Amino acid sequence: MKNTITLHDLTFEKFISKTEVQQAVNGVAVRLNDDYQGKRPVFLTVLNGAFLFSAELIKKFDHECEMSFIKVASYDGLNQSDEISTVMGAEPSLKGRDVIVVEDIVDSGNTIETIIRILEQEEVASFRIASLFYKPAAYNKPYTIDYVGLEIPNDFVVGFGLDYDGLGRNFTSIYKLKETQMTNLVLFGPPGAGKGTQAEVLKEKYNLVHISTGDVFRYNIKNQTELGTLAKSFIDKGQLVPDTVTIDMLAAEVEKNNEAQGFIFDGFPRTEAQAEALDALLSKKGTEVAAMVALEVDDEVLVERLLARGKTSGRADDADENVIRNRIKVYYAETAILKNHYEKQHKYHGVDGVGSVEDITERLSNAIDKIKK
Repeated sequence: MKNTITLHDLTFEKFISKTEVQQAVNGVAVRLNDDYQGKRPVFLTVLNGAFLFSAELIKKFDHECEMSFIKVASYDGLNQSDEISTVMGAEPSLKGRDVIVVEDIVDSGNTIETIIRILEQEEVASFRIASLFYKPAAYNKPYTIDYVGLEIPNDFVVGFGLDYDGLGRNFTSIYKLKETQMTNLVLFGPPGAGKGTQAEVLKEKYNLVHISTGDVFRYNIKNQTELGTLAKSFIDKGQLVPDTVTIDMLAAEVEKNNEAQGFIFDGFPRTEAQAEALDALLSKKGTEVAAMVALEVDDEVLVERLLARGKTSGRADDADENVIRNRIKVYYAETAILKNHYEKQHKYHGVDGVGSVEDITERLSNAIDKIKK
């Protein structure tokens, strides 16, 4: 069995082996056999998650028994709702019966509380709760969980009936959501600050993936991808490419590097709306922007650098001082908005961009090392 699996947009790592799961099931079955000698209980299985656990228990139960099912809704993706609804009630009547509630996992206890209320209304003779997994750190109800296969930390887990948005139930081992310790940087710097040079150095030093919006656009347009064709249709009309198209391109780049230790975003975001879209994209991956790092260089130094570069670069916008100053002005107008956005989150870090490449790299590294702690 694989050590990691990907379900939808999330990565899970192996947590509990198939053998350990079976041992947990066996332990519950032994106790149930001892406690229900001479009785004919009803196994009330909570769908959909507990169906595998219930099937294994019943195969190992040595006495007469009956089965019933109940279905309640509590999870939406990774989040458990406080609102529990009964989707399918138990049939036939449980009145006067000894009931064993079979759950896959007990965390907050909201589902258990709802089922207990139903059992009390049904006037059952007795009930006990058997759960394959139990999260004591998350449980906040007064009801006793009578039979527990394994106690686990408050992690999101899949496998052996447990799912993430419908996927993962079929795995015989248990996987938990992989914690991502990623360093994601938004790197900014005015024209001539040496941002491109530093991005190349930093990606190697910190094993990050450098995503340049300009490079991504050029790749998609040149290769006539669906997103590239869509972006070109706006460009050809002299219109701005919508944020949704740009973020979809970046999302595709992020997905290509699922095992990355982090990303350097270069040229994106440009607006607060784009920054919020980037936050949402990374949140789906269980991570976030660690910092906006901006190289700070005096305007006159920038103009001098770019004019010198223009003598060899062949770029017309490096040869005209008025054009250069306008580019710098546009940069500050854009950066001011983003600086405010990330300052509110205490994530803005300005770094002196004057000096040798090595000196600037050292300053950037010092800032990043503090961010990573």
